Amino acid sequence: MRIRNLFAILAACLSLVLVASTASAQATRTWVSGVGDDLNPCSRTAPCKTFAGAISKTATHGEINCLDPGAFGAVTIGKAISIVCQYTEAGALATLGSNDITVNAPSGEAVYLSGLDLQGANTGLNGVRFIAGAGLTIENSIIRNFGAVNGQGVSFKPSGTSRLVIRNSTIVSNGSGATGGGVLIEPTGAGVATATLNNVNVSNNAGAGILINGASTVMIANSTIAYNNNFGLRTATGSPTVRVGTSVITGNGTGVSVAAGTIESYCTNQLNGNSGDGAFFGSCLALK
Repeated sequence: MRIRNLFAILAACLSLVLVASTASAQATRTWVSGVGDDLNPCSRTAPCKTFAGAISKTATHGEINCLDPGAFGAVTIGKAISIVCQYTEAGALATLGSNDITVNAPSGEAVYLSGLDLQGANTGLNGVRFIAGAGLTIENSIIRNFGAVNGQGVSFKPSGTSRLVIRNSTIVSNGSGATGGGVLIEPTGAGVATATLNNVNVSNNAGAGILINGASTVMIANSTIAYNNNFGLRTATGSPTVRVGTSVITGNGTGVSVAAGTIESYCTNQLNGNSGDGAFFGSCLALK
């Protein structure tokens, strides 16, 4: 009996050691490099090669940084994490019909992306695809050439209550045919989306520059929505509420199309030069 108890104690101790070892292997900050290796621990002096290689070695709420220019590959994010590559070229090149970055995180956890150059090579599906999580922030990034039939620069389709923020970013030349586009905000099921787009250039996309559906509340400010083939800014289904201020909507097939919900203007916008300008919903919103 004593021997069995001793073995049980030893097994429990070994289990604790293994758990501690696994936890210690995940760092709060990890690094990737164009000349790194995913067999490395992703430290500053021994960086990894790809985002996918680094994410398993990065703790929840941790951050991945880029040491130098590189193509760091596609990644699926399943926890709260930041990828910040503000001061160097951080590219991710999609393969045929694939997504560059997929976010499928727990309901209380948010993801932050900054300084990325996402390139779809005209065959990629989505630059960033959001499925679940508390929220997603994209800053100082370029998302382009996701040219699959349903391709989107950003596809934000939360299944729960989630927030999207896009700032200081360019989303261009995405989609093909009528169904692809620049930014799609479309909660699924009982999902609810809240979004803010500030200083965003959404141009030369195949379908709509920005398409908003479902239970969505969106604020667009200081942005350019231009030369998108079918629509600049459109609501199509559900009951979205969209408010627009200090933005330019020009050169699109139809500038503003309200087929569901509302798209309201603070009357600080320029809506002209489209094949058909369309119109905002109702009278101007008062500035406070």
